[in-house]
Amino acid sequence: MTQFINNYVTSCQHCSRNKNIHHKKFGLLKPLPIPNGPWICLSMDFITQLPLATSFDSILVLVDRFSKMAVFIPTMSSITSLDWAHLFIKNIFSKHGFPSSIKLKISIDLSTAYHPETDGQTERLNQILEQYLWIDPQFDSVHITQDTPAGNLSKEIQSVQQDFKGELEVSINSFMRYADKSRSSPPIFNPGDIIWLSSTNIKAIRPTKNLCERWLGPFPILKKISTHAYHLKLPSQWKSIYPVFHISLLEPVKTSTIPNQHQVPPPSIIIEEEEEWEISQILDSKFNRRKLWYLVEWKGFSQDPERST
Repeated sequence: MTQFINNYVTSCQHCSRNKNIHHKKFGLLKPLPIPNGPWICLSMDFITQLPLATSFDSILVLVDRFSKMAVFIPTMSSITSLDWAHLFIKNIFSKHGFPSSIKLKISIDLSTAYHPETDGQTERLNQILEQYLWIDPQFDSVHITQDTPAGNLSKEIQSVQQDFKGELEVSINSFMRYADKSRSSPPIFNPGDIIWLSSTNIKAIRPTKNLCERWLGPFPILKKISTHAYHLKLPSQWKSIYPVFHISLLEPVKTSTIPNQHQVPPPSIIIEEEEEWEISQILDSKFNRRKLWYLVEWKGFSQDPERST
């Protein structure tokens, strides 16, 4: 009896939509690889909605992921891709060359939706370290009284970069050990699997977030991006939501082994403040009093069709 009850409750879709989970968050911390040198990989973000100052109301922030050096460029919130290219060439490319990758939240190299751990360094800049590295790269030779040959200077810079990369690895490993205490190994999903999507970052229409469903869907997986990110098939009305999500926002759908277990139909979808239901397929159509009527099958409901204009 206990096994039957557990199976019934865990496979109930209505319960799964509205109950909180109590296991550790899926997905061990997976930091980005450390670059081999400065200005090879950058992260980027915009600070917007600032008070207008000399025709600027935003700041473009570019951070070197290796040295943590940051560049702050005043700009406008109406910046176009062409304007961005001019700013990048003038402030970055002309001094450091073109990077191999740029991590950001809007285009070029998109990270997963609603996962700030991918590009968190733009929020925390180690200004003291970056100034020290770039003002005096020969920090091991500050007591040398004679001039340093150019060849030795190049070796000194390479040595500093290797030392700094080692310190970054120690720091990242320490952070991973701390973060993984509250995480668990991610389950393995495959294309075609059905999963729940957390409603944490999805805008709700109810007056308070506490009254909304905890999980949305279920949605099928279209593509496995990595062990920590999946591409979902979202409703066509969700065009503004990037469909790749981190594993921590997903939960597997538990199927029932109980024959003929009744499932509560999925909730309606709000389109322009009106309730709508998703159609699984159109079965037939006809004209009646100069109106076109469709015979449809509603997704998630019984197989008995209903009529809809």
